[in-house]
Amino acid sequence: MSSVTRQLQKAARIILIGAPGVGKGTQKERLLTRFPQLASISSGDLLRENVRRKTPLGIEAEAAMQSGNLVPDSMILDLISSEFKTKGWFPSSLSNKAASSQAPSISSSASFILDGFPRTATQAASLDTLVPVNFVIYLITPPSVILSRIGSRWVHEASGRVYNTSFNAPKVSGKDDITGEPLVQRQDDSVDTWKQRLNKFEETSKALLEHYERKGCLWRVEGNTSDEITPQIYAEIERKFC
Repeated sequence: MSSVTRQLQKAARIILIGAPGVGKGTQKERLLTRFPQLASISSGDLLRENVRRKTPLGIEAEAAMQSGNLVPDSMILDLISSEFKTKGWFPSSLSNKAASSQAPSISSSASFILDGFPRTATQAASLDTLVPVNFVIYLITPPSVILSRIGSRWVHEASGRVYNTSFNAPKVSGKDDITGEPLVQRQDDSVDTWKQRLNKFEETSKALLEHYERKGCLWRVEGNTSDEITPQIYAEIERKFC
């Protein structure tokens, strides 16, 4: 992909939606490189960082996880709100609780990709009270293509080196190029695990996509590979925001 960068003229507040294995992480990294004004706001990273630093929110979240509960949506929203304030995007006087029906006034310079949240329509409605998302990208690749990609992926556990028998095969089948040690398939890469995750995604994504369709900010992009999809995303973001 081209290393050319572009300047955003308007704030882009982006969410990526797509089936497991569709390449959301790849697209996010490419967008952060192409549009340097974009920040990555990862709900998972924020959660882990607050737990590590033992912030009040982190202590509360850790207690929920240790008791076997999911971290409540309201707590994730508080983490995101806190991060926005840290970046100077919200006035520091803003209450942590995103309780009002109107989104607070966010800085016009706030451009970001929100990663890991929302995953459901209920979460999206809660997020609307915190920040007006204005571009939702729905990445579409046929499940059969994703499945063949996943089934071809092998890993050297000790180093994390990844091989794919379709386009980046090891020199010796089933062996790491450097050490000669056996390669394995991650549990998450098993066909059965992926199908379970796909079923879960399909259950929750329909209402989520409809939510953003109604708000007029949903955009669909299709392709069999990340390299097919990336130029289409670049062109649309440049059309809308540059």
